Amino acid sequence: MENRNKPKHYDSDLWNPDLAPTTREQRTWNWAHFASLWVAMVVCVPTYMMAAGLVSEGMNWWQAVLTVLLGNIIVLVPMLLIGHAGAKHGVPFPVLLRASFGTKGANIPAIARGLVACGWFGIQCWVGGSAIYVILNALTGGSLTGEILPFLGIDALQLFCFIAFWALHLFFIKYGTESIRALETYAAPFLILMGLALLLWAYLKAGSFGDMLSAPSQFVKGGAKEGAFFSVFAPGLTAMVGFWATMALNIPDFTRFAQSQKDQILGQMIGLPLPMALFAFIGVAVTSATVSIYGEAIWDPVVLASKMGGIGVVVALGALALATLTTNLAANVVAPAYGFSNLSPQKISFKTGGYITAGLGIAIFPWKLLETSGGYLFTWLVGYSALLGPIAGILIADYFLLRKCQLNLDDLFQHQGEYGTNSQTQNGWNKAGISAFILGVLPNLPGFLHAAGAISSIPLIFDELYAYAWFVGLFLSGGIYWLLTRK
Repeated sequence: MENRNKPKHYDSDLWNPDLAPTTREQRTWNWAHFASLWVAMVVCVPTYMMAAGLVSEGMNWWQAVLTVLLGNIIVLVPMLLIGHAGAKHGVPFPVLLRASFGTKGANIPAIARGLVACGWFGIQCWVGGSAIYVILNALTGGSLTGEILPFLGIDALQLFCFIAFWALHLFFIKYGTESIRALETYAAPFLILMGLALLLWAYLKAGSFGDMLSAPSQFVKGGAKEGAFFSVFAPGLTAMVGFWATMALNIPDFTRFAQSQKDQILGQMIGLPLPMALFAFIGVAVTSATVSIYGEAIWDPVVLASKMGGIGVVVALGALALATLTTNLAANVVAPAYGFSNLSPQKISFKTGGYITAGLGIAIFPWKLLETSGGYLFTWLVGYSALLGPIAGILIADYFLLRKCQLNLDDLFQHQGEYGTNSQTQNGWNKAGISAFILGVLPNLPGFLHAAGAISSIPLIFDELYAYAWFVGLFLSGGIYWLLTRK
């Protein structure tokens, strides 16, 4: 990468044009773009199935939808706070991390966030490829289904559809964040329309799903746990927060392009909590209706679309594939692309970082990951929220409490500057940031290992702490960091 625009006093291993603060000309995102970004990300298969997970644990439909809404109102707060830094100073998430973790230490939380996104990227590519697979089989009467390939565990058409959907991402990676903004803006209204059309279809087919919504736990496979609201609420709420805890960290990757603070705040307030609750409601309501339509509860929208028949299956799954693409690009490509670029700015651009993300998305064999990953809500979502909550707490404490929203932009790109060498930082490693991060994660580790089945029993207090993993990590790490750095 050429360095002709790099200020001479910046260190080469901390700067490239993609990591540099945005210019006035690059700040093209208004409130509508941020709202569209969120709507396009919200409409996806995991959101559709989110309330279903809560209902299956014992909530009724309105308790589940309300929990989704509350969780997203909560996560909106750090989203706006951390997003403030991007809009004010124009720097992406890995560069902002240098202020609290050091110029070298920033790589740890940046890669932690990036690896979670890589896992999600592969899973979403598999979901999108599955939609294409169902469309092709629906159009050909299932004649394209073949024998399972050795080692891979899927047939040739499944592999082709996965690779084809994966390859779509490469186009948008090549043309960067502006191409992603354009896609999200045009896709958002179409996806809302498709969601409402699905709800109307279910209503017309079922006649009325009001009675079913009054007691949806009756159609939970394996028996209901009806009335278990209070035991499910705490870990369920943490899981809802954890769903977007990833984006709450790297939101500066987008707000750095905002025309103003008002645009990023208003756009995110409109685009996140209510659309999440609406789409979660659509998931519960349509699933309720499938009991009357097909005689069974169908939670998976891919399976549901395959049963529609005719042109309906093509439209439904085409919309699902588009929804998966828009979510995957914004939520699971941008963060690791910047994170990998931060490892070696002179060798890895945003584009190259995106290609690395795409490569890892194939390498994890996401269909195998889904086969063996149980406890989606309480192991996966809560588990990584225990990792990401502490990072959010440290960022907020550093930016708002310690620095009062002020950053020395020049020193963010110098190892010998304020953030590479100070009373808390040696050789680019901020001891306060690293220590606060570790201490914020540790209390949740026993609960995670228990939930994952790695250990059979632990004291009850650790399970209770784990139920609030994101909150525990955020407040504990934020508080420790503030105590270690206050003057």
